[in-house]
Order: sequence, then C-alpha cells, then structure tokens
Amino acid sequence: MRNLILTVVSFLCFATLYAKEPQSEILFDKTVHNFGKFTDANPVVTCKFVFKNVGEAPLIINQAIASCGCTVPSFTEKPVMPGETGEVTVTYNGKGRYFGPFQKIVTVTSNAATKHVRLYIKGEMEKAKQE
Repeated sequence: MRNLILTVVSFLCFATLYAKEPQSEILFDKTVHNFGKFTDANPVVTCKFVFKNVGEAPLIINQAIASCGCTVPSFTEKPVMPGETGEVTVTYNGKGRYFGPFQKIVTVTSNAATKHVRLYIKGEMEKAKQE
C-alpha cells in the first residue's frame, strides 16, 4: 500500500512538473517586403509587417533591431492578446546611400515560443532623372 501511494505521489509530481504553461506564438503575414525601384528624389520608404498572436498567452515584443542605421523599426508596444494582431513598421532612409540594390534585416525579439524572427526589406534606389 505504501508503494502504491508513493508511486501515485511521484506520478503527480512529475505530471505537474512537465505540464505546459500557456505560451504566446507570433505569426507574420510576410517576412520579406520588396520596395521595388525608387529614386533618391524620395529616398524614404516605409512598410508594415502585420503579425498575429496564435498562441494562448499575451505576446510582448521586447525589441526590434535593424542591421543598419538607415533602417528604423517601430512596433506595437502593448501586449498582444491571443488571436489579436500587431505590427512592426520599418522605415528605410536611402538619403546619402549608394545607388543600386539593397537588403536589410530587422530582428524582432519577443516572449513567443519562437523568440527571434527576422524580417527582410529589399529594393533598389536609382538616381533621379535630371530635367
């Protein structure tokens, strides 16, 4: 009888220990945005990456870091509840940059099961035609 009680108590302890807590999960509508071609007459371009919390707990974006100073991300700062959406806005400023194609990375860090997500922006800045 004592062994049976000890076995049941041990099982309950392990079951409690390994029980999963609800966790948030982030799902972006896209992870790449192509600005296409634009000129240095209007060198600042912006795009939005929409994400959804497909998990079971509130999602909190901790930070969004760009690979270059010419790229500035901003993001939804309040917790995103399960089933709700938020966004990461990325602005690229090509003023004073070289002409031609570019690709930049924004790394988004959150409390989701997938801690880090990389977002990519790309495009091609051309010299404006002189008239």
